Amino acid sequence: MTIGIAGAGAFGTALGVALARDGRAVQLWARDAAAVAQMQASRENPRLPGVTLPDTITLTAALDPLFACETVLLAIPAQALSGFLGDYGARLSGKALVACCKGIDLGRMTGPASTIRDLVPDAGAAILTGPSFATDIARGLPTALTIACADDASCALLQQLLSTPTLRLYRTTDITGAELGGALKNVMAIAAGVTIGAGLGESARAALITRGFAEMQRLVTQLGGQAETLAGLSGLGDLVLTCTSAQSRNYRYGLALGAAQDFNTTTTVEGIATASALRQLSLDLDIDLPICTVVADLTTGRTDVKTALHALLSRPLKEE
Repeated sequence: MTIGIAGAGAFGTALGVALARDGRAVQLWARDAAAVAQMQASRENPRLPGVTLPDTITLTAALDPLFACETVLLAIPAQALSGFLGDYGARLSGKALVACCKGIDLGRMTGPASTIRDLVPDAGAAILTGPSFATDIARGLPTALTIACADDASCALLQQLLSTPTLRLYRTTDITGAELGGALKNVMAIAAGVTIGAGLGESARAALITRGFAEMQRLVTQLGGQAETLAGLSGLGDLVLTCTSAQSRNYRYGLALGAAQDFNTTTTVEGIATASALRQLSLDLDIDLPICTVVADLTTGRTDVKTALHALLSRPLKEE
């Protein structure tokens, strides 16, 4: 069985490399034909320098080979996913579609798997999420992820199909918990970066991560997800990784924001849009999400770092 991957960025390519090394045939699609030609010639993706693309990865800028696959991994940014599905949903009908992005769609206010379920209702919607960096996966370093879909039998099949000796998948039927865990941790990573960038220290970051995790649990349970899911890879695991490593784009963005430094605006930082979506959700649901709200206000220029930190530190004292 050939596995299709839509999106030849670092993460989509890394997944393709891991699967191909384990003997899978992979159809890797990118929109940019010139980039595809370059990767075909060099057998390397510039976003993953030093990683050779196995021969069992076929690169294409044509959509027909991608849509011929029964299982398609959607390694497309969260804010672009609904547009892709809106354009091509009819051709993805009946397939197993696995979202490989993290965030909340600003227009629809849904997570990636929920967006698939809404726009391609007769597809099998799933999400692959958890603590991972593309470079680690591509280099064959041990990585564990969560695969979530509503039907456990379908989830078990995807678990077997997408696991490799170095990429271990754990399954859950709690789509809400898995997709929100992946989305929320990006916002917390920005906040953790701001904390370090502003010079508040490691102890302050530890407190931020802990209170951020409590905030994540509040929202997930309010929306019908399970708190236990957040105690796993898609929640706590991903939160710890992205709040402590400079490999995280969201964390690096927060570092620059806290230190009042410039940041490369061409870098995708999913937590920015997600924070704005969560700020709106907190108002709609009347649920207290102070860290998410502060990050949204920071990233949209409603407040500055000094004012934001004061707002968090001056909140009323309460039980943990």
